[in-house]
Amino acid sequence: MTELTNTQKLKLLLERHSLFLSKKMGQIFLIDKSALEKIVAAGNLSKEDIVIEVGAGIGTLTLELSKNAKRVIAIEKDKNLIPLLKETVGKLKNVEVINEDILSYKINEVDYKVVANVPYYITSAIIRKFLEEKNPPKLLVLTIQKEVAKRITAKPPKMNLLAVSVQFFATPKIISYLSPCSFYPQPKVTSSILSIIPYNKEYKDLQKNFFLLAKAGFSHPRKQLVTNFHLFNGKGKEKLILALEKMESISIDKKRRAETLSIEEWIILSKKINEV
Repeated sequence: MTELTNTQKLKLLLERHSLFLSKKMGQIFLIDKSALEKIVAAGNLSKEDIVIEVGAGIGTLTLELSKNAKRVIAIEKDKNLIPLLKETVGKLKNVEVINEDILSYKINEVDYKVVANVPYYITSAIIRKFLEEKNPPKLLVLTIQKEVAKRITAKPPKMNLLAVSVQFFATPKIISYLSPCSFYPQPKVTSSILSIIPYNKEYKDLQKNFFLLAKAGFSHPRKQLVTNFHLFNGKGKEKLILALEKMESISIDKKRRAETLSIEEWIILSKKINEV
């Protein structure tokens, strides 16, 4: 691991493979040993666990995961990194290196975890992919931007559409913060280790109504729900009018703003209009 966490040796390794990091693909690599330990610890891994890693890069985290898990599926989109990745972790018997875009990757595992230092620009898409899977992971541990992690874990009266979208499926929690110097090259932002535990409950039958309500409710965040529901012009307008009629019966004031509603209130309202 020393070669992969030592900046000078890492630069030489990249030069030897004639690699230039892509800002477009959000390529930054972990070089902080304590950060790696925190991420692996948050994954609560055992020798029975199968782990999917998104954006394996040069294999720094992959190597640590392989020491603690039964099997690691290392997904890397950049084909230019594959030779280097195979050099660093390809010989490990419990690591499978796959050159593919995670957003189009078909997940066949039933019982698995996701642990990854994800490309920041597709954080929301990655979370959505896994939470909406037919077989979602038991746990996600992701290194993402601090501000995004804070938005995801927000509570009333500071809810937002991203928070609602994640918390419908799971419980998110910030484990720790990581400074820019934990990475190479250094990003301009502080990062977070975020844990996301999907619910065992099934809300699939509410999903359509839930996201209709949330999308309309947050369409103009500073306006009241009654205003946003009436202004909404998309498909499902009749459901929104019905929701306004049902609010009084479940003690939700239609003059409230969407950011003040808890995830439980959104779910209760979704259930109410689902009954009709």
